[in-house]
Amino acid sequence: MKTTGWDQRLDVRADDQNLVGHAGVVLLRRIADRTGLTRALAGALPKGAGPGWRDRGEAVVQLACAIVLGATNILEAEQLQGHWRRLFPRPVSDSTLRRTLEAVDAPVAARVERVRAAIRRVVWTWLALRPGGFPWIQVAGRELAGWYVLDLDATIVACTSAKEGAAGTFKGGFGHMPLGAWVANTRERVAMLLRPGNAPPNDTADHKTVLAAALRQLPLPVWSKLLVRIDGAAFSHEVLDHLQSLTTSRRRVR
Repeated sequence: MKTTGWDQRLDVRADDQNLVGHAGVVLLRRIADRTGLTRALAGALPKGAGPGWRDRGEAVVQLACAIVLGATNILEAEQLQGHWRRLFPRPVSDSTLRRTLEAVDAPVAARVERVRAAIRRVVWTWLALRPGGFPWIQVAGRELAGWYVLDLDATIVACTSAKEGAAGTFKGGFGHMPLGAWVANTRERVAMLLRPGNAPPNDTADHKTVLAAALRQLPLPVWSKLLVRIDGAAFSHEVLDHLQSLTTSRRRVR
């Protein structure tokens, strides 16, 4: 697979020349640009002046692409960008990436959250307008047309060093235990609560927090049906009562 750069036409040839591994990440970068996410992030993140100032929206998008390519830290992200120059014509240094992340405080994170929700609304509109329409999922052989399905689950991220928040898990390992929410229809991760490894998997307050964050990200229509799926970690009266309380005259939650 050969590519002439993310900002040019993707050129695929079967000539075994100028091979680029993981060239599919070009599409990821293009999606961020075409949907307006890169530009919107630049407006949400702090700005600076001067000839050497790098666009922070571009820095975040390129960091995400580097993570997809396998980067596990800031230095690896810089090195990957330098290695795959066809995919990253303007690599962002590790110091710039670090300063970009350090600038994300609570107000900035809230702006980024609103940007993600706005871009997601645009993308979901495009999905609904395509020939196949919005993707509905099947449960037990039945298509749940009109139902938006949200899955919540905790996941263990193993960590071999004493990084911030790393602790012993309930399964006997060591690491972190974030709690996330995914839209089953589109396979998007819409919310993630970072938690230490010793966080209980059935914490009611954490489930409410992630549910609230996920609902802020879902561009549901005025009259909507939402199915929330959680495993035994949410089998408590408090969580079930909270789910029932989310039903309104314009939204049905099950």
